[in-house]
Amino acid sequence: MSGPKTGRPPWPRSASAPLVSPLQPSVVYTSEGPDALDAIYGQGSGYTYAREGHPNADVTAGMIDRLEGAEGGILTGSGMAAVTAALLAVARAGDHVVGSDQLYGRSLRLLNETLPGLGIETSLLETGDAARVAAALRENTCAVLIETVSNPTIRIPDIAGIAALCRARGLRLLVDNTFATPRAFRPFEHGADLVIHSVTKLLSGHSDTTLGYVAAREAEVRERIVTLAVTMGLTPSPFDAWLAERGLLTFALRYDRAEANAAELAGALAGHGGVERVLYPQSPDHPDRARAVALLGNRGSHMVSFDIGGGRARAERFIRELSAIPFAPTLGDVTTTISHPATSSHRGLTAEAREAHGMGEGFFRVSVGCEEAGAVAPVFLAALNRLRSG
Repeated sequence: MSGPKTGRPPWPRSASAPLVSPLQPSVVYTSEGPDALDAIYGQGSGYTYAREGHPNADVTAGMIDRLEGAEGGILTGSGMAAVTAALLAVARAGDHVVGSDQLYGRSLRLLNETLPGLGIETSLLETGDAARVAAALRENTCAVLIETVSNPTIRIPDIAGIAALCRARGLRLLVDNTFATPRAFRPFEHGADLVIHSVTKLLSGHSDTTLGYVAAREAEVRERIVTLAVTMGLTPSPFDAWLAERGLLTFALRYDRAEANAAELAGALAGHGGVERVLYPQSPDHPDRARAVALLGNRGSHMVSFDIGGGRARAERFIRELSAIPFAPTLGDVTTTISHPATSSHRGLTAEAREAHGMGEGFFRVSVGCEEAGAVAPVFLAALNRLRSG
């Protein structure tokens, strides 16, 4: 009697290979038997179950590894999944973590709320001076978390000083490199022990993926991250990984165009009377200008923040006048977008805390896109002129 007629047919074989990486959405992979499956697990090569890894994630993580000068980085289901995996890989109950007080809003909540609930102590402080970080260290401090360029205040930490401090004290330095990207800065070359990305943003670049990435210098920490990601289900979607691979192929081109547009926008905003303050790393009046030049060289990133002053009503009217620019709580798209941290990324902070860091109701963050040169700044200036005339 012949075998069953149901089930999937065998995958077609070909003497040629596809130019584009195939999308592999399969959740499970078959093997020849118990010995073969045992060998796959034992050798750490091959695929068994998608939560434990799949080809699309490995291809995309490998591309980011090359950009960052890393080895064995992994893709996660979101940027916050990457931050979480990195912190839980280096901190245990009873440990203490120091973080910048100007991190992305959800990273702040992770440090302020989630980690203490797991028995991990945390301290948040301004990280522009390594001496201030040194003063916050305790006997049980195990790690320091900073962003290369802070979200959304565009501040630059004292990475050189903090890296030297971490080396001297045997601490691990975690650097979220989402804003700067490896096009402008490679943290491993400056003393970082772990590097984190929200791949959702400029690396992928099209607002159609939700992904993170984390890489560790030490093999032992790398293994902990993998175990955490698999156990906690932080695995990314194959489809998102496949889309991000496509985005990474044009990353350098997109970054350079967006950065040029951002520098032009920052200069135009700085010259407008309706703007109280502009934050861009390459601006002459940036409060961390010296560190920005030392770390980023002539790079400035694609992010610009600025303050028009006033309260919520003024912010509302400005966004209405700026209707040609999408108002969206995201960044890194090919299109320029604008967000309002007080009602999006940093809404979890009190109004007093936001004001203390310069994120009042009139503060906006712009993710500059890849539009033609000269196309973005005039739209903002026209909206500001209408706001002022009204």
